[in-house]
Amino acid sequence: MKKSDFSPETQMLGYAYNPELSEGAVKCPVFQTSTFVFKNAEEGKAFFEMAHGKPGHEGETIGLIYSRINNPDMEILEERLKLWDRGEAAAAFSSGMSAIATTFMTFLSPGDVLLYSNPLYGGTHKFVHHILTHFGIEVIGFNAEHDQKQIEEMLEETGHAKKLKMIFMETPANPTNDIIDIEMCSRIAAKYAKDDRKIYVAVDNTYMGPLWQHPLKHGADIVLYSATKYIGGHSDVIAGAAVGSKVVIGKIKKTRTFFGTIIDPNTSWLLMRSLETLKIRMETAALNAEKIAAYLIKHSKVEKVYYLGFIEKNNPEQSAIFKKQYLSNGAMLSFDVMGGEKEAFTFLNSLKHIKLAVSLGGTESLAEHPSTMTHSDVPVEEKEALHISDKMIRLSVGIENYNDLIWDIEQALEKIVIPKREKAM
Repeated sequence: MKKSDFSPETQMLGYAYNPELSEGAVKCPVFQTSTFVFKNAEEGKAFFEMAHGKPGHEGETIGLIYSRINNPDMEILEERLKLWDRGEAAAAFSSGMSAIATTFMTFLSPGDVLLYSNPLYGGTHKFVHHILTHFGIEVIGFNAEHDQKQIEEMLEETGHAKKLKMIFMETPANPTNDIIDIEMCSRIAAKYAKDDRKIYVAVDNTYMGPLWQHPLKHGADIVLYSATKYIGGHSDVIAGAAVGSKVVIGKIKKTRTFFGTIIDPNTSWLLMRSLETLKIRMETAALNAEKIAAYLIKHSKVEKVYYLGFIEKNNPEQSAIFKKQYLSNGAMLSFDVMGGEKEAFTFLNSLKHIKLAVSLGGTESLAEHPSTMTHSDVPVEEKEALHISDKMIRLSVGIENYNDLIWDIEQALEKIVIPKREKAM
């Protein structure tokens, strides 16, 4: 067996790092430097030509230039990031939003059409509707219940189907856990593509992390992450990532260089540390989420639980998609309490251990109110249509003892007082 045949969780402990180049250090050092010394002027010239994509350097490997362009910590991190998704290359970013924004701006131009799934994370929703449209890019949304025919009809009705340039989806959706068929979106992209016009399929895979869903396998061109979440996993870094082919990621990296959305060396080092425990953290969190979901579904003050483990109960038509696309039920769930905002806030304010905070995928469990927090800027009518109501609570399940988490949820639910309904006259 070759080292390249090892499982990703094994390769996270040393892949792409040569201790001999760093005084024998078993772990990669932090290369806290802004610039790098060239051996000679000719080498510097060649590296810059490669950085700008000039011909004549086919088969050559670019050397270190400047930490806005490349850095040893970032390069080793990127080599490891591509392994779980089985991509050819990866790009690391200063945040999840910078990964998404840089990707959009790499491939979308004025007059192009972006087809996107609903619901989206609030920050992405804002960027799509207020930044992309500002640059003359048309955006068209579809929902999980729409099939291929309906989406194509929607696209055709705009009269701009020939201008489709990218399909972007968040699956599972934040915070409803709705799922989108990646293969279906890939078929739509192939149908409208031309010899001189590639239509890119991009997937925000943050909810599943690199472990439980592999979009490239199902026809996606780009996998995007808020690496702050499961990849970082300790709520102590802000970072993003993109994974795909060498050609696609190469184009994104060029944009990243001039936007300056690159990751820094220290954050790269922290993410390398976190990747070593990614599998055990995520598996523990998923087991905890399963136990919590089973508790919530039976509680008298809980109206509905949005959890992939209940996909057949909540969305039976999505069951086939789930079976072919996912490797786990995940560790993210949302639930509707009886009542509305007042009752939801009572629950959140009564938690003893679970932290009232946004973000997800950390070692600790977090709870938040999507309607007024992460998705507060989404129009009210849109939130209503997507079932993001005032009574919804989103829970990111961590790695604690699940009995302690259930105790905390139980005592917080007990604080909710459901108003008695008046008897009909």
